[in-house]
Amino acid sequence: MSFISYLINGISLGSVYAIIALGYTMVYGIAKMLNFAHGDVIMIGAYTVLTLLTGAGMNPYLAVLIGMGTCTVLGIVIEKVAYKPLRNASSSLAVLITAIGVSYLLQNTALLIFGADTKSFINIITCPSVSLAQGELTITGTTIVTIITCLVIMCGLMLFVNKTKPGRAMKAVSEDRGAAQLMGVNVNATISLTFAIGSGLAAVAGVLLCSAYPSLTPYTGAMPGIKAFVAAVFGGIGSIPGAMIGGILLGIIEILGKAYISSQVADAIVFAVLIIVLLVKPTGLFGKNIQEKV
Repeated sequence: MSFISYLINGISLGSVYAIIALGYTMVYGIAKMLNFAHGDVIMIGAYTVLTLLTGAGMNPYLAVLIGMGTCTVLGIVIEKVAYKPLRNASSSLAVLITAIGVSYLLQNTALLIFGADTKSFINIITCPSVSLAQGELTITGTTIVTIITCLVIMCGLMLFVNKTKPGRAMKAVSEDRGAAQLMGVNVNATISLTFAIGSGLAAVAGVLLCSAYPSLTPYTGAMPGIKAFVAAVFGGIGSIPGAMIGGILLGIIEILGKAYISSQVADAIVFAVLIIVLLVKPTGLFGKNIQEKV
């Protein structure tokens, strides 16, 4: 039963990574940018929700909605101020350095506002636990809600991208930005919408992460953000199903590594598996090789 328990915990953690990775994979797939500040948007979302819960005594669901709105606006502002001027930069290194700079800016802003002390996050998930196998296996409500939320978000994004006009515009921009613009697609609005959706999902991921691991600091989003990026690359960056599968596999590998090998080298195992996968399949599990036409 312990293995099944570890497996479920891995799926739960991986579901959080998957939600974060969806933001990475959408932004890269459409804007061809790596938004390394995405992990810190998670932290901002969690702080926003916690402040509303403890300072204003707000309804938890309303607090989460406001947190999503805050992160959505933040994502749009980051894209407009930091990334849009560099969209046609000759070197992708400029965007990468800017993303790192935005990440440190968000971390230090949080340090100034909230301080460096670790804060206890309030678990707002009220779903009851489920006992299986005559009480030998217990699945917490947080785990259930996290897994279901991940599935709902992925299915919703797939439907949005494939069935709606803005979603089809995203696919067009992803395929060929210039051709999409000639066909009347508003490229700037489409990229802003992508950042908005990814950042809104980051707030959800922050609440789920801090509900499962109830501690919050200005650096809370840093490592999960990196691991979620690994998950996106693992599954095939640019692929929505790939981000989900990559996130869940990464969570399972991390939890099993902590349980059966060592908690101190679990992170190293995660990155080692990524290296092996990329050596075998450089585009990731669900990535596609793109042939350049000359």
